[in-house]
Amino acid sequence: MKIIKLIQKYSTGKNVILLFSITMVVYLTILFYSIPKVVTSAPEMKLFDVSPSGYTTDYAISLLNAIGPEGRDLYLSLQLPLDFIYPGLFIVSYSLLFAWLLKKNFDLESKVYYALYLPVLAGLFDYTENILIIMMLKTYPDLGSGLVTAASLATIIKSVLSSIFFTLLILSIIQVIWKSIFKKQRVQS
Repeated sequence: MKIIKLIQKYSTGKNVILLFSITMVVYLTILFYSIPKVVTSAPEMKLFDVSPSGYTTDYAISLLNAIGPEGRDLYLSLQLPLDFIYPGLFIVSYSLLFAWLLKKNFDLESKVYYALYLPVLAGLFDYTENILIIMMLKTYPDLGSGLVTAASLATIIKSVLSSIFFTLLILSIIQVIWKSIFKKQRVQS
């Protein structure tokens, strides 16, 4: 509960805007710069990080073959360093954003705040995924199926947790907007 209290304490509009902006800059850099750079030799293939339904050992080998030595090097030296910054920013900025929205609709003691653990868990699985991808890149071409399965599972869990979180975030935004509209209608009548 200490983590929730800490998130609630720092979930101010100013902190949310600042951290969300930084997070989006890193995310957009990954999406539009580092990922395309890594897959230059295989633009039709998806990197492990953006394969929400996971991947097989055969796919992992095919991808790492297709991107070649330069792509594998860029994966290690460009994509993954950025992707080690992003989960931390994701955890902090989205936890604060979510708490800020929840504070507009719920008492600070509400059990709904346990949902703040979702972005934390998603970020931790993103770190797990990244570590396992590094291991795959370092052991390539001798990829063990256990390693690939573990990395794929981390990717799937990260994706599921993120999807649940974003669904709840969108519902919270709708709730805040709805409450604001309803409040304005009551004031006008």
